[in-house]
Amino acid sequence: MGPSSPQTSAPEGSVFAGVTPYHWLVVLIASAGWLFDCMDQRLFILAREPALAELLGGQEAREVVKKFGGYATTAMMIGWATGGIIFGMMSDKWGRVKTMVATLLVYSGFTGLSGLAQSWQEFIAYRFLVGLGVGGMFGAATTLVAESVPGRFRAVALGSLQALSATGNITGSLISYLIPPGQAQFLGSFSGWRVLFFVGIVPALLAAPMLLWLREPEPWKAAKAAAAQGGAHKQVGSLGDLFGHPRWRRHALVGLLLGVAGMIGLWGIAFFSPELINEALRGEPQEKVNRVRALGTALQDAGAFCGMLAFTAVAAYLTRRLAFLLSFLLCTVTVAGVFFALKTEGQAYWMLPLMGFATLSVFAGYSIYFPELFPTRLRGTGVGFCYNTVRYLAAPAPTLLGHLSVWVGSFRTAAILMCAVYLLGLVALIWAPETKGRPLPED
Repeated sequence: MGPSSPQTSAPEGSVFAGVTPYHWLVVLIASAGWLFDCMDQRLFILAREPALAELLGGQEAREVVKKFGGYATTAMMIGWATGGIIFGMMSDKWGRVKTMVATLLVYSGFTGLSGLAQSWQEFIAYRFLVGLGVGGMFGAATTLVAESVPGRFRAVALGSLQALSATGNITGSLISYLIPPGQAQFLGSFSGWRVLFFVGIVPALLAAPMLLWLREPEPWKAAKAAAAQGGAHKQVGSLGDLFGHPRWRRHALVGLLLGVAGMIGLWGIAFFSPELINEALRGEPQEKVNRVRALGTALQDAGAFCGMLAFTAVAAYLTRRLAFLLSFLLCTVTVAGVFFALKTEGQAYWMLPLMGFATLSVFAGYSIYFPELFPTRLRGTGVGFCYNTVRYLAAPAPTLLGHLSVWVGSFRTAAILMCAVYLLGLVALIWAPETKGRPLPED
């Protein structure tokens, strides 16, 4: 099975025209790599509080545990940013498929080791190392898909890849329902949160089909060969070349601003929905809190799936810029509204899906739009920069939320104030080029 496989039956002019079984295979395997990446992220979000409560001795106040949870999240995001940039350049130099396999093994292996942590320092160190692999997967997967499928199908394929990642989040939430992270002894002497992290090793099995069935895209092979003959001005995977060219530098800075808005909004605010549930249900039985956290975050991810599909439809049939505009406006209103109003179990089951719809919709835009901003020889580097450098800027956001909560005296108020970050995304659209209907750029 390869790029020349028989085409699927689709009418002329359809987005599916020219799509072969191999193209579908690329989308499915790349989506699975990112799906399991997101599952491991969700396991961490649900397990960080009980993990740190145990590792800190089990007697620390809730506020102290939240503060260390912010430290652990920040460490993972710094690792994510570092790995995204390094593996982004490596995907341009080594190839998309090899980089996907390397990042898969890194994030799944260190997720498993997180379950063996014996101190909060060791736990945070493992989260940093997990972040290295998590950051690298997105760039490698999206560039592989962008360069492997027909242009008309590209937005649908990349949007679907990002939307399917919500299935990974949902899977993580449902696993936490079966393996409660706060249970003191779930498997022998192992706490529930440790067993959750052991489950995170399973995605490593995907490395075999990646190596056996996928091949490097022809545009990457051609760009690497051309770069080898182009001298110092046609380097592959070069940050210097990325920022030395005015067009690519402008695209990188636009992507950076778009990414900062969505990343801080998600990791600094919306992904603290488990803590919001704890706040809303304070005094309720722990069994009820665990149930609402697991089911509520699963519904949040179901909303995210729908939001990413909605963004993909607007981007594919209207414009990329309009899709971003609508998403950032929706994020501002929805996130602030949920953190202000959510106070009961019933509200969690309809408010969290709305917040998931808004905050993750913009991430479909990153997967569609970022690969369309850069030439093949710099595509992995550019995508890695836009999607992951922002994490250096977003990394302090979880800690900021904790300190701001203390300063203003309210976790909810702090989250609402931080929603102002979405204005950065709206400002970036002033300079963002429209890429719908245009071929991937080259130089």
